[in-house]
Amino acid sequence: MSPPSRARLRTRLTDLIPGLEHPVLQGGMHHVSRAELVAAVSNAGALGTLTALTQPSPDALRREIERTRAMITRKTRDGRPAPFAVNFTLLPALKPPDYESYARVVCECAPAAVETAGANPGKFIDMFKRAGIVVIHKCTTLRHAQAAERLGADVVSMDGFECAGHPGTNDVGGFVLLAKARTTLRVPYLACGGVGTGRQLAAALALGADGVCMGTRFMATREAPILPGIKDALVAADENQTTLVMTTVKNHERVYKNRVAEEVRAIESEKPGDFGAIHHLVRGENYRVSFQETGDPESSVWSAGCVMGLIDDVPTCEDLVRRIVDEAVDVITDRLARVVAHDGRL
Repeated sequence: MSPPSRARLRTRLTDLIPGLEHPVLQGGMHHVSRAELVAAVSNAGALGTLTALTQPSPDALRREIERTRAMITRKTRDGRPAPFAVNFTLLPALKPPDYESYARVVCECAPAAVETAGANPGKFIDMFKRAGIVVIHKCTTLRHAQAAERLGADVVSMDGFECAGHPGTNDVGGFVLLAKARTTLRVPYLACGGVGTGRQLAAALALGADGVCMGTRFMATREAPILPGIKDALVAADENQTTLVMTTVKNHERVYKNRVAEEVRAIESEKPGDFGAIHHLVRGENYRVSFQETGDPESSVWSAGCVMGLIDDVPTCEDLVRRIVDEAVDVITDRLARVVAHDGRL
């Protein structure tokens, strides 16, 4: 294993999660955030996040958590394995999963943190906190962030409109959300959506955030368990290669712009609000096949963010985390220091 980054950034997030070296979280991604990726991120000193509902059953989740632990080789300063998290998303579904059983497995396995998302997580936040787990809740509005804070969330992830997946319906970008969160929230918060570089990490810290959450950027890493065709598409695409689907059913999703996504948009235009008319095209199983069986980026609707415009390669997670942290440190200690004019001149 290569040596760790030459510098650390200490924030309320790294203080809150023992053993977390860098204020960088890998977001939970359906059919992507499996043990291979999660362990690689945590071994790099960031916080890997396993997606609970990618696993077909609570028992399968338990096995995947155990597999993740077995693959984490980095030790913290006190000799414990590096921390990781589990994503627990409450999805709108025709037939909801057995959330209670999934939550019990999470509590029994006790990862360092849980990333909650989706519908009101109140009772599950209580369960996780009783188990000694740090709770990070994903929000797209400050109103929801304040509600999560009242419910007991330890950290809030502020998802700007640039993010992959579900950006909410208010069209507010991260630059405004993060600046306003600084004056609104008491708990630590993360910048999420469109993040993929160290300069952006430095900017997020300047805006008051305590770290960043990255999803799409971690898809384009060697350890991400998806086929090369998807990773190549992320490298080739630019920031204009996303579109929004499911807008007429009030479940906006930012996805890779391809022929299937455009078909969904066309159907929504003809039959607004009719989820049944698009369900066969937006099922999660469709992009599981694209990610794991065909590698064809044109074959399904799959989440991707505007950060594709900043993705130029497919590094290891360790190399990616190291260069993001090093770049952020350089910006903070060099670039920002040089623009301060003590004598009134630049």
